[in-house]
Amino acid sequence: MGHSTKKKQIIIAMTGASGAAYGLRLIQKLLSKDICLHILLSDAARIVLKQECDVLLPESAKETAIALAQHLECSSENIRCYDKYDWFSPAASGSSNIQQMVVIPCSMGTLAGIANGMSDQLIERAADVMIKERKQLILMPRETPLSAIHLEHMLKLSRLGVDIIPAMPGFYHRPESISELIDFMVSRILDHLHVDNTEAKRWGE
Repeated sequence: MGHSTKKKQIIIAMTGASGAAYGLRLIQKLLSKDICLHILLSDAARIVLKQECDVLLPESAKETAIALAQHLECSSENIRCYDKYDWFSPAASGSSNIQQMVVIPCSMGTLAGIANGMSDQLIERAADVMIKERKQLILMPRETPLSAIHLEHMLKLSRLGVDIIPAMPGFYHRPESISELIDFMVSRILDHLHVDNTEAKRWGE
């Protein structure tokens, strides 16, 4: 399953924090823009996807891509998934031409691993690459309450240039459904990725 080098490429990582629907919606939105996605899933993310979204994914990376596409009712052409220890993945190397990465949702464990330069698994390694290469890394943490440890990790990463966009939906657009709350946060991510987002409901409009 090859990717055109001319297409925009983004790494999307999903971890075990609550809020799997955010990740699925972002993937769906980006695929609708014909963007190539390199998808990384932690073991805990698979559990949360099943628990919160009734998405049961196979173990095989290739079959995972197909299953995700089927669930989102889109083509798997621009989806590529990787095993958590696939060190030959483009996401694992600074020489790849991938400029952006989003961890959505981002667990506190993953946040801690990234903040402390851990690279035990592909998600942490990919994030480490983004930071060391001065590329764009966006984290959407979802936890409450936040301890001083969590806040210190976020401050450390923010000072390194990482975009911290917590799952904190606004209500000024008068949402009438959970889907609208999800779209509110996904729209914030799309804006920071500089992806066309004309459907977003904006303040003052």
